[in-house]
Amino acid sequence: MNTTQLINEKLNDEQLRKNLEFGMSLLQGNRKKLLKERYPDWESLREEGRKVKQNTLSRLPELLERFEQKATENGIKVHWASNPNEANEIIYNIAKENNVGTILKGKSMASEEIHLNSYLKHRGIKAIETDLGEIIIQLIDEPPVHIVVPAIHKNRYQIGEIFEKHLKVERFSEPEDLNAVARTHLRKEFKTFKMGISGVNFAIADEGAIWLLENEGNGRMSTTVPDIHVAVCGIEKIVEKFDDAVILDTLLIPSATGQSITCYNNIITSPRKEGDLDGPKEVHVILLDNHRSDILSHKHYAKALSCIRCGTCMNHCPVYDKIGGHAYGATYPGPIGEVISPQLFGMDKYGYILNLCSLCGRCSEVCPVKIPLSEMIRDLRYEKVKEKKEKILGIERVGAKGGEKSAFGIFAWLATTPWAWRALMWTINVFGSLGKPFASIIPGLKQWTSCRAYPQLDASFHSEVKNMEGVIYE
Repeated sequence: MNTTQLINEKLNDEQLRKNLEFGMSLLQGNRKKLLKERYPDWESLREEGRKVKQNTLSRLPELLERFEQKATENGIKVHWASNPNEANEIIYNIAKENNVGTILKGKSMASEEIHLNSYLKHRGIKAIETDLGEIIIQLIDEPPVHIVVPAIHKNRYQIGEIFEKHLKVERFSEPEDLNAVARTHLRKEFKTFKMGISGVNFAIADEGAIWLLENEGNGRMSTTVPDIHVAVCGIEKIVEKFDDAVILDTLLIPSATGQSITCYNNIITSPRKEGDLDGPKEVHVILLDNHRSDILSHKHYAKALSCIRCGTCMNHCPVYDKIGGHAYGATYPGPIGEVISPQLFGMDKYGYILNLCSLCGRCSEVCPVKIPLSEMIRDLRYEKVKEKKEKILGIERVGAKGGEKSAFGIFAWLATTPWAWRALMWTINVFGSLGKPFASIIPGLKQWTSCRAYPQLDASFHSEVKNMEGVIYE
């Protein structure tokens, strides 16, 4: 199924759109209410967050080395992975050396980015999700639809049907009952597994520690119960000190879910020490690059690495809430996905998602660390079709298609030739409405109307202005 077909499918899925509208409205409302009641100086806090991230990124190599040194002193084993294959190999080798056949996972978008589950499955190791939303989509073999709430496209009745079909339980629809089903399903797994995997929200360089945030507690089980804990950490998650992480945490949670704090804050400083009653015997942190260094080398696009993965840009996007995350076909959807996916995975593969944007600017307005997302989406569109064939951010440009180049060349001539432009406007004003019944067979217009309503054409503005000559306003 091509991109246009997939988008059309999502647009025509009434239940999906209802679910997304309900979910996005709820998250927007929660955020708005919380900020009004408890954060009177939110804009100053956003500016502090922006400064923290910009300072961190400007010194990232130094802070990464400091984190490695401190974490190693604490007994944590630090690994470096330049690409997904290296990260997956590290995890697989750790599992193989310890005779691990099943791994339990806390929520981690970095593991989604490297397609860890698929990699392990093809090598005989089963990765089981523990986050409720991730459990739901794993049962139906779907990727996350959102970076914070991965199953927001399913309502409670649909989830009840999924559990009934795949877990062979009675059908429920109340959230408390659905949570109980998931808890029972996971309990037997928690008793026997030896290895857990998590993501990282913040990695503190001065302390050599990692900070994990979650709302369910299953993630904590994945990091404290097993003998081995592996955390996959994008290199941009590094901050210098705990005070920096506190500022970002204070921004992240209200932006993500409309809460002031998450239920579980898990700070890991070392493996289990002598006398400790719990905790893993081994802690591994994988520092993942995957083109982040390429992004960092570009002054403008490096701002995208400030992202703290709150998802609020998606929650406020008028395109995302109509089609959902799967229509983007990328690990990271929505506005932030449009900025980082072409850079992480290739402009040739994901440049098309830059068109899934109206440039309304909402994402930039709500981003808690002030990433100019809509500006960067516009600039990346330019980079995608730029004439000169060269590399940007380590990724090959797509270049303009012949048809696009010709079309814009004709438009430029029309727009700069007065008599031709007037003739075009007259033709549109007189005959434009006749195109509607034939739109499905007219080249160009056919593609436009395949996913858009036929426009209401009115090109009379020029003549109206002309007729107004000599009119005097008091």
